[in-house]
Amino acid sequence: MPFASRSLRIRLLSRLALVAVFIMGVTWFLHGMLLTNLARDFLAGRLQQEAEYIISRLALGDMPLAPVERDLWPDTSVFHHVYLVRRGGQVFVSPSEGVRELESFLKGPDRQVLDIEWQGHPLLAWREQAEIRDEMVTVLVGEDFAQVDRGLARLHLWIGATAALISLLLLLLSWVVVQRALRPLAGLKRQLWALRRGERDCLDVSTVSELEDVVAQINEFVDEQRFRQLRSRQSLANLSHAIKTPLAAIIQALGQRKPLTDKRREQILHRLYVIDEKLTEALRRSRIAGQATGQRRLSEDDVDTMLGMMATLYPDIDYRFLPDRLALTRLPLERHDAMEVLGIVLDNGGKWAARSVTVDCVSAYRLVVEDDGPGVPEGQRHRLGERGWRLDEQRPGHGLGLSILRQLVERYRGDVHFGQASGGGLRIELILPSGDS
Repeated sequence: MPFASRSLRIRLLSRLALVAVFIMGVTWFLHGMLLTNLARDFLAGRLQQEAEYIISRLALGDMPLAPVERDLWPDTSVFHHVYLVRRGGQVFVSPSEGVRELESFLKGPDRQVLDIEWQGHPLLAWREQAEIRDEMVTVLVGEDFAQVDRGLARLHLWIGATAALISLLLLLLSWVVVQRALRPLAGLKRQLWALRRGERDCLDVSTVSELEDVVAQINEFVDEQRFRQLRSRQSLANLSHAIKTPLAAIIQALGQRKPLTDKRREQILHRLYVIDEKLTEALRRSRIAGQATGQRRLSEDDVDTMLGMMATLYPDIDYRFLPDRLALTRLPLERHDAMEVLGIVLDNGGKWAARSVTVDCVSAYRLVVEDDGPGVPEGQRHRLGERGWRLDEQRPGHGLGLSILRQLVERYRGDVHFGQASGGGLRIELILPSGDS
């Protein structure tokens, strides 16, 4: 796949490269510090052993103190060592050239490692004290640390070069790993193209766990769109079939030159009512969006708009909300579907209530609406929600509201239950599934 400025591959590789460079850089820096300290501690320990060895030899009388002979002391031209011995008020040095300037370092604690700048070179020294034959003897043994430092620098550079090669190798391996890790995305892209061309009905859900939810949601969205398309075609076919006969009868009646009798006019008016009912039902069905599309949740303004409409239609009815009206914004419905649901249940309650309608949003997934009207006999409640069935033919409407309500809630895999309210009226309970079910 080609690189792009917003490529996930480039982002992963660049961040992996930065992490690798940072880790290698910190490791290299710490290695230099640890390597220097390790070499310093090792050399200081060796100098301590030499100082203790010299004192032990002096205690046995194996080494003379005046003068310090070169043939009796280690060869400083080879070992780059300096030796200072103070006994009483006398100081003896080896070699004799330029070492006298280090006499000041003979003073101090009896055992101590010293970092000294001597003749332009770093000198690491160890100071040791002991009492020999009632006299205090101080020994200072030093070694030029410059040569060790140069060796450590070369080793540190070699390790840095090795770390750089390892970083490049890690980057190469990261490239291979990222390529393999992004294969499911490439496969998903091919599946989407096939889905778009109609070569497959859904995406394969057997993919990496990080994409399972994405694939499931895409499949749900595709199913929802397919259902809406099929429903739209069926609705248009049913609507066309339902209104064709009444329209033909009306056209035939109006096309005749005979005057319209009251009976004929009543028949035409009935057919127009039937057409109006079919159109109303089709329009309300078409507004059902479903759970996979649209804006989720109502806003506070939506609730206020709906309540203002109910106040206009039923000014004498008191709508009570538990715990408050804002609880309605938690309903897990698409915005237009939620407006349709609220419009149906609030309108039905206001139409039949005597004085008040109680709306209890028990939870985000359960809504209970009760009115204090006459209610519905238990033997007739099972018919609520049937298309076109009305309890009172004297009230306006076509009996489609509760039918649309049931279909809409069932589209969300929910349930609608009708019962008797505590005040004797109708109780409508909506149970909606949670998003995790």
